[in-house]
Amino acid sequence: MAKVSVLFVCLGNICRSPTAEGIFRALVRAQGLEQFILIDSAGTHAYHIGEAPDVRAQAAAARRGIDLSGLRGRQATRADIETFDFILAMDHENLAHLRNLSPPGHEHKVRLFLEFAPQRPERDVPDPYFGGAGGFDRVLDMVEEAAAGLLEHIRRERLE
Repeated sequence: MAKVSVLFVCLGNICRSPTAEGIFRALVRAQGLEQFILIDSAGTHAYHIGEAPDVRAQAAAARRGIDLSGLRGRQATRADIETFDFILAMDHENLAHLRNLSPPGHEHKVRLFLEFAPQRPERDVPDPYFGGAGGFDRVLDMVEEAAAGLLEHIRRERLE
């Protein structure tokens, strides 16, 4: 069975997308599925290439038992869209950027991450970078819900 690959994408790859990567990795690990799912994150812009996630994102995740310290920012590429099965944007702005970057025939792989949390009224995960500490906890709540929905979708559609 080929691995299912998931790429989480936000603007700079230091807040939302590494948080989603860390949460989803922990969820996949807890269910013993690491050998079946490849997980990464990236940003649509090159603002923070090589940088660790924002210290506030790391602290909020650590309070929930998730270590983001080993992750490093990188920029999403056209090759990522060709390679990954799921390219999940944190908001509509990044979704549009990724769709513009998509090679023909791969646009269907680019989706909003919160599509996997249908019970949430929001479709965008807000960027907590310029807000207070509470914004990072709100992002974690949203990401945890969508991550659970995504894993259930992958299990149902790709692993069974």
